[in-house]
Amino acid sequence: MKRSIFIFCLFLSTHSLFAQGSEKSLIQLSGVVVTEEAFELPYTTVYNKTLNKGVISDSYGFFSIVCQPGDTLYFSRKGYSSSPFWVPDTLNDNRYSIIHMLSRDTLTMPDVRVYPWPNKEAFAQHFVNMNPYEDDIRRAQRELSGESLAFVAARLDADASLAYGALTKQQNTKIYTNGQLPQNNLLNPYAWSKLIQDWKAGNLSRQ
Repeated sequence: MKRSIFIFCLFLSTHSLFAQGSEKSLIQLSGVVVTEEAFELPYTTVYNKTLNKGVISDSYGFFSIVCQPGDTLYFSRKGYSSSPFWVPDTLNDNRYSIIHMLSRDTLTMPDVRVYPWPNKEAFAQHFVNMNPYEDDIRRAQRELSGESLAFVAARLDADASLAYGALTKQQNTKIYTNGQLPQNNLLNPYAWSKLIQDWKAGNLSRQ
């Protein structure tokens, strides 16, 4: 009976020592994940392959995970190459900080050309029927021509600025001819002289 009690006490002491030893071997590993340009890399997965546990870094790339000396951690994120980290087994403290860098995972893909035609027959039909002289510049010139602008202006209603301008022009004309008959260029000898000179010089035909 005494032998059984001794064995039971020995087992309890051994289990207690083992628990204390495993508790001391735990390490709080914290750090920041950065890129090759020394920028913080947010939302990076930090996976402990030994303990089958993991965490995700925050928006500043900071992470904190519990591990043991000798554990293997894997850092992974979309667009970057996965990188392992081996926890040193010579640490004396239960806290450890690191800065881990990930490299971009550049994938070179062949060029992809997107065409608006589903097949070659549709392209051939479009090529035969297309108008090579109809481009953006010609369409803009046609829309901004004098005839197009006059047509659009004729369909627009008079706003406050146009009404004010017309009223101001009428008032200025009335003030200019105040106390006399309104000006009539049909009876203006200078206007007739200018018209005859332009007609002899051929300016009217060139216009």
